[in-house]
Amino acid sequence: MFSQFQVIWSLMRGFRLRYGCALGCLVIVTVLNYGVPLVGSAAIDYAVAHKSLDATTPSLIAGLLRLLGGADFLRAHLWLAPLAMVILAAAAGLFSYLKGWQASLASDGIARRLKDDLYDHLNHLPARYHDKADTGDLVQRCTSDVETVRQFLAAQVMEIGNALLLAATALPLLLSLSGPMTLVSFALIGPLTIYGYIYFRQVSHVFKEVAEAEGALTAVIQENLTGIRVVRAFARQEFERAKFATPNARYRDRSLQLMRLMAWYWSISDVVALGQLGLTLIVGAQWIAEGKLTVGMLFAFLSYLGIMLWPVRQMGRILTDLGKTSVALVRIREILSVARESVAAPIPAVSKAEGRAGRADPAQPLPPLTGRLAVRDLHFHHAGPESAEASRGALNGLSFDVQPGETLAILGPSGAGKSTLMHLLLRLYDYTSGSIQFDGRELSALPRAWVRAQIGVVMQEPFLFSKTLRDNLRLGRGDAPDHEIEAAARAAVIHDTILGFAEGYATLIGERGITLSGGQRQRVAIARAVLKRPPLLILDDAMSAIDAETESMILSALQERRGRATTLVIAHRLSTLAHADRVIVLDHGRIIQTGTHTELSSQEGLYRRLWEIQTSVESDLKNELKPA
Repeated sequence: MFSQFQVIWSLMRGFRLRYGCALGCLVIVTVLNYGVPLVGSAAIDYAVAHKSLDATTPSLIAGLLRLLGGADFLRAHLWLAPLAMVILAAAAGLFSYLKGWQASLASDGIARRLKDDLYDHLNHLPARYHDKADTGDLVQRCTSDVETVRQFLAAQVMEIGNALLLAATALPLLLSLSGPMTLVSFALIGPLTIYGYIYFRQVSHVFKEVAEAEGALTAVIQENLTGIRVVRAFARQEFERAKFATPNARYRDRSLQLMRLMAWYWSISDVVALGQLGLTLIVGAQWIAEGKLTVGMLFAFLSYLGIMLWPVRQMGRILTDLGKTSVALVRIREILSVARESVAAPIPAVSKAEGRAGRADPAQPLPPLTGRLAVRDLHFHHAGPESAEASRGALNGLSFDVQPGETLAILGPSGAGKSTLMHLLLRLYDYTSGSIQFDGRELSALPRAWVRAQIGVVMQEPFLFSKTLRDNLRLGRGDAPDHEIEAAARAAVIHDTILGFAEGYATLIGERGITLSGGQRQRVAIARAVLKRPPLLILDDAMSAIDAETESMILSALQERRGRATTLVIAHRLSTLAHADRVIVLDHGRIIQTGTHTELSSQEGLYRRLWEIQTSVESDLKNELKPA
């Protein structure tokens, strides 16, 4: 438990002064609350019951009576006692508000910083982490778990301070009033505290199960909402409802288990607390009858017991929330403990000559990329080289060169390694062995941010944000002027389509660009990449959803830009590749053919077979569409 408080203490960094102010207010609240029963006790015994001050009078009572003008003055002005009690209670309420305000400001600040840290950290984690992570569970950790921590820091931290303060001050105060009555009043508080600790030990594992069940439930909801159109298209609503029922029932069962445990705690603690009050009242009444205790003193003890019992009962709630917060902190720290994507990974084994030429001097600013690319004996395994699944990698000894301004087309069946190569060029993954060099500099030794700034990419499934079209186009160049945005849109043959929208470039598109067609999304993504003006442009099957006529117009526009950027075109449709300077054909991560479109279509091999199949299908389709 001590380590948990160490973690909470570290979270308070930067906000400890506010918690100190809140603790100061708490001390004042405690003093003021202690003053109310003392005033009542003094008024009852020495103003109403006419008891005389003597050597047996507790020093606190004697000092308070002097402060109120003496017993005779208080007896003559009895209204002073309730007025003083009201003033003390009002002042305690004011400082209690200030305590809560300071604690809330601190906890909200900590929660905001924690969310910022999580969001930033997730944006810098390796691609392999996101490949395996559950999006719904990550959302749960960044929202619900952080909120659990915030609530604990806002309320329960002060409750812990209140309980400790009461434990440090209440016992000496009550002992100064009456030792025997203090022992009676504390008879059941010790067992109640022990029961709270035992309850915490039993219930802590349930909180983890509840959090995990809620994360699984969130994941199902997030996946269903993301694919809602697929669900409806295949009429799978009932299947999805049944699939949702299982994690929903598990979350309900775990929550009910937690509620039952909490109900048992509060029920038993209520019985113990009422038993303590009853014991104090019975013994106190007996001692009053025997002359061992005054009515005012019993009033004071009952009032103090009322003040103390709630924090003591709250210890179970505090320990419960501490267990819940501990689970939340563990889940949050699991994310924060994952190593960020390295700025520059170790350089894979290359030849000595390449190694000397490829290392970049970190002290020298890197010049812009010219677009010269050299790949040598490149190997990569998605499962990792040590895995049994890596017996055949995604790339197996790939080697080729691309000159500045050249357009290289890459063709191959699904799983040949085309998109994997693009991911390596973007440094989303680091290659197992071999070499990739940009302008003679080893890619693994270059900063990831610089590499990605040099590359414009259109992925197989272009992602658009729920912003305006102009904001989406400016993703790579936030300062791009409107005329350049329109020029890039014209190159992607999307400008006229955008002008056809009611708001033009200010049109707000839906989440993931869902309000646009597939072809429109691809053209916006192409325009976004062109607007970036990168030295290296990668089109990863970027025109699969675009009709042939529009594709031809886009290719013509890109042809006019030839020489401005080195371009890698990955596609399955050979018409997209026909205008490339050179074509390489991949199969099982190896190059099996290379040459121009004319050369490859005239020689035996995979390229020619695909060309004959596609041209035959297109010819048959044209014949079928001819009018009879």
